[in-house]
Parts: sequence; C-alpha cells; structure tokens
Amino acid sequence: MLPSWIVLDGLLTGWLQEDIGRGDRTTLGLADLGKQGGKAYWVAKEDGIIAGLPVAKRIFYLLDTAVGFRAEVREGEPVTQGTVIAEIEGRLDTLLTGERVALNLAMRLSGIATMTQQYAEVIADLPTRLVDTRKTTPGLRILEKYAALMGGAQNHRMGLDDGVMIKDNHIAAAGGIAQAIDRIRERMPYPVTIEVETESLEQVAEAIAHQADIIMLDNMSLDLMRTAVKKIRAAHQRIKIEASGNISLETIRAVAETGVDYISSSAPITRSPWLDLSMRMRL
Repeated sequence: MLPSWIVLDGLLTGWLQEDIGRGDRTTLGLADLGKQGGKAYWVAKEDGIIAGLPVAKRIFYLLDTAVGFRAEVREGEPVTQGTVIAEIEGRLDTLLTGERVALNLAMRLSGIATMTQQYAEVIADLPTRLVDTRKTTPGLRILEKYAALMGGAQNHRMGLDDGVMIKDNHIAAAGGIAQAIDRIRERMPYPVTIEVETESLEQVAEAIAHQADIIMLDNMSLDLMRTAVKKIRAAHQRIKIEASGNISLETIRAVAETGVDYISSSAPITRSPWLDLSMRMRL
C-alpha cells in the first residue's frame, strides 16, 4: 500500500522543484497556455505491469488541484503495447509542466513491477514467497517497494528500524552469532523479530540454538540449502527460512524447491529497465 500523502508530498514537491527550478521557460514562454484547457492521454509503448498511477495523479494535483486524472487500468495490471493507461484533463501549462516528473516515476515503478512479476511468476505455484530488499534508490525506497508489491512480491523490512537482521559484518563485529543474538535480545523491544544471515551449517546450528526467528541461507549451494532446510525444520517448525544471494530468473525456482519460505532478491529493483510510457496531447 502507498503511505499517506503526508509522507509522500514532501518527496513529490522536491522532485517537482528539481525539474521546474525557477520556472518552465518553454511553457511560460507560451503565456496564453495558462488560460487554455486541454486533454492528454498516457499510452504504454511496450508490454508490462503498470504501477505508479496514483503517484502521477498526485503530482498533477500538487501543481493544480483542478486537474482531472483518470486511470484506465488498475495498479499491478498487465498491459500490452498501445494500451491507453490514463486520461488527463486540465490547464495546458499544468499538463506540460508536470509531464516529465509524473512519467519518470510511473516508468520507473512500472519497470520494477514488470520485472518483479517475471520473478514471482516462476514460483507462483509453490508456497515460497518472493521478497524485496533494502537495495533501493535513496529517496525512492517507499515507492520502489510499493512497485515490487504491485508486481507480486512481499515487502521485506522497510528500514533498519523494522526488525533485526544480523548480517556477516554484525557477526564479525560481535564475535559470533551467539554473542550478536544475546546482546541484541537484551536491548530490542517486543515484538521485534531476529533474523540471522548464515553461510554454513555450523552457523545455521548456532542460529537455531540461540532461537533466531528467521534464518537466512546466504549464497549456499542447492545441496547445502536442502540440508540446512531439513536441519531447521527438524529443530523448530516456527523458524522461517529465507534464501538469498545470486537469485536470477534461471535459479529462483530451484531455490524455491529446496523448501525455503522466502527468497529475497534485489534484482527486480536494481536491474529492472524502465517501462516505456508516453504522454500525447488530444488536439
């Protein structure tokens, strides 16, 4: 879900200010456009999954509350090349000034949703869930994770304050998994969970012994992963298991078939191309 506009408006306003600067010189140069009404539509120039139309609508609203923005497709809906995805009506200067920021965000988010859907579809018939990561563009995390959700992923923690994840550098700093879990558990509030990143069966055993809530199997071979899953299931059914590291469209199904509960991958956000969208005026 998108957060409240109270959270997002500051971001959107900042991005509009970045683009507009001291004024849209082209549109301002055509001074009479501020008095004219007009219509435009957005069209998909390639197949994909749409995400970000509510954000685009809000961008135009911030420029002029009288602008009408009607989405023609639902968020997370697949479209084919040539599909009209939105209709916009309002002052011509508003439509032209808001076009780039609104399109940029929608193309970025739709690209993420499209690649996420490709990953999620490969394991759709299995109980394993695809989750995103914190590898996001600074300033865009909320929206990029929203796009991943629209593409069929489940959101991992939004930030460092959402949960405890003890990674390799934390383990090294603390002197081991046991020391890290024990020290953190003394200080963390209820009901925060503890996830531990493991790279070997010895680390898995240590995470089990110290009652981690989630155990991540990081960069393990499939055989090692299968052994780890059996070991964890035999110890505690309540422990959730996550796999991570070098996940691709070619490998994700085999990883899911090891029996893990979650597969985390940064690829749908960090490697996705933008989905090509275009705004055209109705004259």
